[in-house]
Amino acid sequence: MYQIDREKVKQTFAAYTDRYDPSDPKIRLKTDHTYRVADLCDRIARTVPGTDPELAWLSGMLHDIGRFEQVRRYGTFSDAQSVDHASFGADLLFVDGLLDPYGSFDEDCRYILETSIRNHNRFRIDGDITGVCESYCHILRDADKIDILRVNFDTPLEDIYNVSTEELKSSAVTAEVRQGFMEGHAVLRSVRKTPMDHLTGHISLVYELVYPESIRIMKEQGYLNRLLKFRSDNEDTALWFETMEEVLRNRGLIE
Repeated sequence: MYQIDREKVKQTFAAYTDRYDPSDPKIRLKTDHTYRVADLCDRIARTVPGTDPELAWLSGMLHDIGRFEQVRRYGTFSDAQSVDHASFGADLLFVDGLLDPYGSFDEDCRYILETSIRNHNRFRIDGDITGVCESYCHILRDADKIDILRVNFDTPLEDIYNVSTEELKSSAVTAEVRQGFMEGHAVLRSVRKTPMDHLTGHISLVYELVYPESIRIMKEQGYLNRLLKFRSDNEDTALWFETMEEVLRNRGLIE
């Protein structure tokens, strides 16, 4: 059994993040993202039979715990240039004991939390995950993807992709990334080469949303529509964004 004290969890999380530089926009970004994802997990779980919104909420609070130490050690959120932040965070929580101050959790609860956290950033969850644990994995992944759309709108793309405005506006979208989008699935990070490849990849996350409530929230927030209005100076890229908008509208993913 387990009992989740939300106030204790929030206080423990705040005490942990206070160890890092609060003036660093990367730290502030991930702190805000964490609280939003936790709330989204709660909302989505309330529509998924057999899941506990409290446990889903906790998975959201813990899912990016590895990001803070990743920034301190490596100065980047790029997993390719540092460590896989999901596995790193899971190791901190379940191997190094960082979970202990958050409460007492039984073996089943720990398994669900660890599995959800380790799989939240993967292209696909592990094939042997089934049953209620699979549901929790999808809840967390949906919540994270929904808020990534928000982060990409709220945060200057120049900062996210570490490029100048000129580079951003002139950027092209490569053929392999276009193909992945048109096939109707998320675009692998490994095939993204340009800033607009990355933005297309983030937009394509909408294909992976599992639950109807997740799609409702995504539409309600409207960040996908706003990202699709990006104004490129590259004529070919501008036409591509019009194509993406038409495709997603035809698939019922935007109004």
